[in-house]
Amino acid sequence: MQLNTLTNQTIALAGIAQAAALAQQLAVTGRADPEALQSSVGSILKINADNVIDVFGDLSGLKLGLTELANQLTGTKIANPEQARYAASLVFLEKKLSNQPAMLNTISIGIEKAQSQSEQFGLLHENVLANLGDLYHSTLSTLQPRIMINGDEVYLSRPDVVNKVRTVLLAGIRATLLWRQCGGSRWKFIFFRKKLQAEIQHLLAQI
Repeated sequence: MQLNTLTNQTIALAGIAQAAALAQQLAVTGRADPEALQSSVGSILKINADNVIDVFGDLSGLKLGLTELANQLTGTKIANPEQARYAASLVFLEKKLSNQPAMLNTISIGIEKAQSQSEQFGLLHENVLANLGDLYHSTLSTLQPRIMINGDEVYLSRPDVVNKVRTVLLAGIRATLLWRQCGGSRWKFIFFRKKLQAEIQHLLAQI
């Protein structure tokens, strides 16, 4: 399977954008796009996939991420600075994680546990989300600088919402890792902007 393609890089970038959008939705409204949440949480548990889109289930599960990515790449001003900050923080955090083999192993073990739980209870069951949320909190949130999520304290004080926010951030790390595996880099994001925009529209047209 050829990983280093513009299509795969765009799909992975959409995964990062979707995680950032979901984190913002949850923090501000306490709710999240159901199909996008299902796709992003599922991507964490999909370790062995036949192709890149299979990590997220299908393209329709990435509609939110593709749409948000398109918005961020259109125009000269950043459409949603908060989401852009979350996405940039995820990329930075994943790079730090790559130098932490013990933490990577801990995350791998935690994901295997969550896989077993999801088979028993269902992917979005509170037990699964609590486990993945705790996994993020005990590993990635210990790296500096931590990703600070802004929102409504009414929602950010609720354990179920906090677990979902942490879980989608973990999904963002998964997407960032995938992006790097597909040959993604900062300079490609900057210089392939028009090609990325065209590929996003091509992918959205297939949904």
